[in-house]
Amino acid sequence: MFFQKEIETLQRSKLEQLQLERLKKIVAYCYDNVPFYTKKFDSVGLKPSHITSFKEFRNLPPTTKDDFRDNYPYGLLAVPMQKIVRLHASSGTTGKPVVVCYTKGDLDIWSDAVARFIVSSGGRSSDIVQNAFGYGLFTGALGLHTGWEKIGAAVIPASAGNTERQIMLMRDLKVTALVATPSYGLYIGETMREIGVKPSDLSLRLGFFGAEASTKETHAQLSALLGIRTNDNYGLTEVMGPGVAGECELKCGMHIAEDHFYAEIVDGETLKPLPDGDEGEMLITTLTKEGMPVLRYRTKDITRLNRDPCACGRTHARMNRVVGRTDDMLIIRGVNVFPSQIESVLMEMDGVGNSYEIIVDRVKHADTLEVLIEITDGSLLNEYAALEALRSKIRRRLREVLQLDVKVRLVEPMSIKRYEGKAKRVRDLRKDAGK
Repeated sequence: MFFQKEIETLQRSKLEQLQLERLKKIVAYCYDNVPFYTKKFDSVGLKPSHITSFKEFRNLPPTTKDDFRDNYPYGLLAVPMQKIVRLHASSGTTGKPVVVCYTKGDLDIWSDAVARFIVSSGGRSSDIVQNAFGYGLFTGALGLHTGWEKIGAAVIPASAGNTERQIMLMRDLKVTALVATPSYGLYIGETMREIGVKPSDLSLRLGFFGAEASTKETHAQLSALLGIRTNDNYGLTEVMGPGVAGECELKCGMHIAEDHFYAEIVDGETLKPLPDGDEGEMLITTLTKEGMPVLRYRTKDITRLNRDPCACGRTHARMNRVVGRTDDMLIIRGVNVFPSQIESVLMEMDGVGNSYEIIVDRVKHADTLEVLIEITDGSLLNEYAALEALRSKIRRRLREVLQLDVKVRLVEPMSIKRYEGKAKRVRDLRKDAGK
């Protein structure tokens, strides 16, 4: 079993001492080898020798996604290109993609970090794993693939798509663990139900879901549809990929691999540090990355940290499930709305399906919010009283959570587009119309 007990259960004070030692080294390494960071330090009169504690480090302005794009493709490299053995990139749907580069040492650390959370959540060398992430420049597929291989499991690189074939493979190859986005996992479960395949027909026991934010209610739906225990994990392209954090079997937060990453929670507007337990934006610093190290990266992800030891014995800080992203937040008539809040409401409602779409518009200078929601029983569309009762129930619950009136439109099953990769849940017509 892949359990790095010495480091994963290291006494908290010793872990923080290790972090500080590695932080000092990576700061000097970045200053000496990445001109971007040399200029960033010099712009605020900061030198590596000034960093004697985490407090001084926080005087360095954060790194942003725009910094990656402005230095596209190789401007943030800390090593000669000859030492790079793999490249990944984001989708680049808004401008240039984010390109990240890895040395052989980076890939070894990456697979270790992924293997850690796989094992902590119950993955074993005896597992047969179907990887339904899309292979390619996306970090998720190969990140999970090499982590599972590290622990000795058999990996099926199924990639995304051809859902009925995915189900056939799961049944015929006696797959025990599924890797997918939460939205695609739900789609697989819906398709199973449509073609008459029950969870008991499969050997599935574990599901590892990532690459998009999800709620505990979504995980409950995944568990029920597929007959599995789910795992939530966290990562992002800019700092490595999956493996930054992951749940253990106790499911009480995602353990951050703190020997490789230093996490901070800050106020998203002022960037001032917040105490443990407060919700804010997470910044991440890579402590051991060679090819393209990153200092104080603004993830835009909103979460909170808990540094108390976990009952599983691991001492590394735990992060809560991400509740939203600062750049995904919708402001509707002065009210902050996160799509995850809406998803939480819908996933706990009887009679409601797994797919929905949020539509934002501006009518007569006022913002409007509408949610299209699939129902599970299409015949309900012909029963006006029952349909109105369900619609009213959803509207009341959304108002309680959002403190905002929301238009609810119930639509027939399987009428909303499904996604094999990251689901697109929000359609902001204000942006589409250039409003």
